[in-house]
Order: sequence, then C-alpha cells, then structure tokens
Amino acid sequence: MAPARRTLLTGSITFVVGLALWLFGSDEQVFIFTPSKVGVVLMVIGGMEALYGAYKSARGDGVARG
Repeated sequence: MAPARRTLLTGSITFVVGLALWLFGSDEQVFIFTPSKVGVVLMVIGGMEALYGAYKSARGDGVARG
C-alpha cells in the first residue's frame, strides 16, 4: 500500500474511533480521563492525519519511484 493511502486510512480510522468515543463515552468516567475528551483529541489528530494523507496523495508523494 502506498504511504499516502496508508496515512489517509490510518487517519480516517483514528477519526472514527475518536468519534465513537465522543458519541458513546460521554456518560462514562474512567479513573483518570473522560472518554469523550479523549475522543475529541483523537478526532483532531485523525482529521489532521487524514488531511495530510489526502494532501500527499494529491501531490503524488505516494507513488513508488525507482
């Protein structure tokens, strides 16, 4: 798999996991953290990574050269 596609895929998965934590973890309280707040952080990180992967694939950095 090309690096740009892998970055886009992992960013999307991270965003979806963060979204699930944000939606379904608001009622829970773990000892140290709140899952909904961790979900927001994961959504931001995943969104940034997915945008970077989209940028890399549009720029053509994911193409193998040699």
